Amino acid sequence: MRAGGKPALARALARLESQPDDPAMLALLSEAYAEPRAEVVGLTGPPGVGKSTLMDQLIRRWRSQGRTIGCVAVDPSSRRSGGALLGDRTRLTTDPEDQGVFVRSMAARDRLGGLAALTVGAMVLMRALYDRVLIETVGVGQSETDIADIADLVLFCVQPGSGDSLQFMKAGIAEIPDIVVVTKADLGAAAQRAKADVHGALGLSGGETCPVLLISNADPTGLAALDDQIDAGLAARAAARPERRRRQAEHWLREAVRDRFGRDGLARSGPLTLAAGASPFAAMRKVAERLVR
Repeated sequence: MRAGGKPALARALARLESQPDDPAMLALLSEAYAEPRAEVVGLTGPPGVGKSTLMDQLIRRWRSQGRTIGCVAVDPSSRRSGGALLGDRTRLTTDPEDQGVFVRSMAARDRLGGLAALTVGAMVLMRALYDRVLIETVGVGQSETDIADIADLVLFCVQPGSGDSLQFMKAGIAEIPDIVVVTKADLGAAAQRAKADVHGALGLSGGETCPVLLISNADPTGLAALDDQIDAGLAARAAARPERRRRQAEHWLREAVRDRFGRDGLARSGPLTLAAGASPFAAMRKVAERLVR
């Protein structure tokens, strides 16, 4: 894939979608899992908050710094038809010929939590190829927190006028961000009120506080401050990253077993723990073979 560039990654992702249990695909995923290169940033928030616009801003800024970027954009699926618009990329101004940025859209299908079933596999492949991976969830509500089980750092977007501090306190998703971003800061007083509400909710929740930043398309200084905060947050978490990723891999393994074999299969599989650096994809294959027998 490293030699083949974007076409090779596109073929690998297509094969991941069509043959996720293929032994060669699992071997590729295990090899990519063992050679992580990128830092993974998650981007989540309610519909219409401006996630795709912020994604475009971050991509352009990171490319100007010489970083290569892999992106996953997850869109909701229709319960009636099963289809998805996959329209997030229409807000991106990236050059299709730029070999340093790769964007993959995914349909959430029937999966709850904000991500698609194949997001983890796609992230692992991109993490081995690029300097930074950016994952945008579907528009989420109050309890879709899967992004915390895949990213090294989570941005939670809030828009002015979206609720008071009580609403933020009720939202389980407010417990997962490492940075809160108040978008559309050019709205002035409404944006300042949203920032104060978030601060109030974080202070009353009893958990760790996190930075709350204001950004606007009209003010590039806000994006620069956010980028600095992302770099600082990733650096501060670097020492704990291997253990965080090991716990995330264990969580993915349990969810994969549950998705394929149900709760009974999960109970019969026994303890699903991973040693440091062990591939969850290889472990999933062994568990599946045992449960099928």
